[in-house]
Amino acid sequence: MKDKNRIIIIIIMIVCFLLGSFGTYYLISKKGLFNQTIINKSEKEVTVNENGIADAVEKLYDAVVVVQNYQKNTLASSGTGFVYKTDGDKAYILTNAHVVSGASSVKLIFTNNKTFDAEIVGSDTYSDIAILSVNKDNIIQVAEIGSYQDARLGDTLFTIGAPLDTEYSWTVTRGILSGKERLVEISQNSNTSVDKWVMKVMQTDAAINSGNSGGPIANSNGEVIGITNMKLVSSGVEGMGFAIPIEDAIKYAEKLIESGKIERPVLGVGTLDTTDTLAMKMQYGFTIDESITEGAVVGYTQKGSVAEKAGLEKGDVITKFGDYEIKNSSYLKYYLYMYSVGDKVKCTYIRGTKEYTVTLNLNKKAS
Repeated sequence: MKDKNRIIIIIIMIVCFLLGSFGTYYLISKKGLFNQTIINKSEKEVTVNENGIADAVEKLYDAVVVVQNYQKNTLASSGTGFVYKTDGDKAYILTNAHVVSGASSVKLIFTNNKTFDAEIVGSDTYSDIAILSVNKDNIIQVAEIGSYQDARLGDTLFTIGAPLDTEYSWTVTRGILSGKERLVEISQNSNTSVDKWVMKVMQTDAAINSGNSGGPIANSNGEVIGITNMKLVSSGVEGMGFAIPIEDAIKYAEKLIESGKIERPVLGVGTLDTTDTLAMKMQYGFTIDESITEGAVVGYTQKGSVAEKAGLEKGDVITKFGDYEIKNSSYLKYYLYMYSVGDKVKCTYIRGTKEYTVTLNLNKKAS
């Protein structure tokens, strides 16, 4: 009798298991739960659909061009750009300044494999923005411009570019918006503070390779929200690419179209970082107090400059500019360029061990 009861119990357990398995299969296969993910957060259900971005890519694809930098009739390098607007009989292409740096001529290759000579309307090293133009009849498509400010961390992004020259032109890579408002210190051809500056950029994990520079980074609607311009290259670091926010890029682009250059204020000082102790002593003949670890150190002032007129001297350490704390020389330049020619701004500095504040009347400099 006990054996009979045991058999009955085992049969019931098997039936229950089979019914449960069938029910689970039914819910998954018939209700489509393989196609969506439900996330419970604060008692709310959020559905995340994994849709492709093919429509968004198609919307932007034909606006992207390969930018070829020719120097003395020889192809020196190439990058990417995109048509961002037309005006009259001209079409304007946005790219990076470093893509066309040193070019004696520039050629654009479109997705239909047609090639046209382009005019360099203007280029600005500090913002890394350059504007090219061609006849409007030569273009295929104009990119739709979106908003970096409205983008959120985790948003899907994609890039279209020409890594490794024309062999892999119009390569599409996908990632997410990994970071906003990043202040990245970059340098050009030197390890000295003179050739360093800070850029405000957005961060993405979309694959960025040589040749992608100047290309668009777009949201899942196919709207351009940034211009690819660099990536972090370091041992053990992967998936850290950066792009210039589109609002900043267009602001600089319009100034370049208007006058071919960007006018910025200038202090008229040569600065060092607080860590450049050897240069201070050997080149400029002074030292600073060891307790000062941050700031921009004045190495010299130009005669008749804003800095000289305000009383700044060799050896002073600028620690605050306007409302901004100054970490080093690169940050002084970054915050200085947030102001316009003609502005008045308070500058705080340390001389010896004492702190002083002066008001600077900013002059202009064409760059």
